[in-house]
Amino acid sequence: MSAYPKTSQLMARGAAFLGSEYAILCGAMSWVSERHLVSAISNAGGFGVIACGAMTPELLDGEIAGTRALTGKPFGVNLITMHPQLFELIAVCEKHGVSHVVLAGGIPPKGSVEAIKAFGAKVIVFAPTLALAKKLLRSGADALVIEGMEAGGHIGPVATSVLAQEFLPELADEYLVFVAGGIGRGESMAGYLEMGAAGVQLGTRFACASESIAHPAFKQAFFRANARDAVASVQVDARLPVIPVRALRNKGTEEFTAKQREVAQLLDDGAVEMGEAQLRIEHYWAGALRRAVIDGDVENGSLMAGQSVGMVRQEEPVAEIIAALMTQCEAALTRR
Repeated sequence: MSAYPKTSQLMARGAAFLGSEYAILCGAMSWVSERHLVSAISNAGGFGVIACGAMTPELLDGEIAGTRALTGKPFGVNLITMHPQLFELIAVCEKHGVSHVVLAGGIPPKGSVEAIKAFGAKVIVFAPTLALAKKLLRSGADALVIEGMEAGGHIGPVATSVLAQEFLPELADEYLVFVAGGIGRGESMAGYLEMGAAGVQLGTRFACASESIAHPAFKQAFFRANARDAVASVQVDARLPVIPVRALRNKGTEEFTAKQREVAQLLDDGAVEMGEAQLRIEHYWAGALRRAVIDGDVENGSLMAGQSVGMVRQEEPVAEIIAALMTQCEAALTRR
């Protein structure tokens, strides 16, 4: 008998799909969602996801093996669709028999969904519009994450509450849809589950868990911040369509604006192609994020955080965070 009967009932489809006790995914946060946090989340009944980010196939190979050594529970791997070695990374996932692959950061390239499904893994995708969501689900994706602009890291332009109202009534009966962006408490989970979500995804809430390897200075910046400190980056040049990134305001936010100007100038001069220009921006983020998360440079690094950062007050073990979310969700559903 579940300790959270109402919540477990609403999460049943999502949990069965993930193979986890609770349909709570951890968002893939570069440098943060590595073996320690991922295994802790899976061990606590959630579903951890390794953030491959800019990793090479060799690094991902080691990370999956390292995670396997720490948990016997299922976990996923998040791959960025624009990674130049995407198909080699998929092969690494196949080698390890990874059960779920999340494709993020753009429309999956031709053949990528098929390559993942060929070795029996489930494919989870993101979609910013209902039309694209339907297309991806019809063409083989097994589940969908809708992520609102309140989220940390790369974001779309629409709020979670609006996406949920657009997507869930249309898709939730037939497909598995997970809701992400701005979720910091269980009451919010309850609302989305009642609307038909198969589960939820949280990133910011887990970034400062005791098991997270993020630098103490990075965690302190989160504890001090409130919702309005997590701002979206500004796009400098319309020809360089940069996906906005939400992070805590600091010197690094300004440096990114300067970096865009520099890359736009290279485009102007014909020194780089558009694809290369966008890759440079991606690499900039990977480096800036590493400076903050690993080195603790909270002034010049990138402090990617969602607007729910104001609800992150102290370091807590993953198991306690999940128990609190489930308890709050159950209480909300019971009150109703």
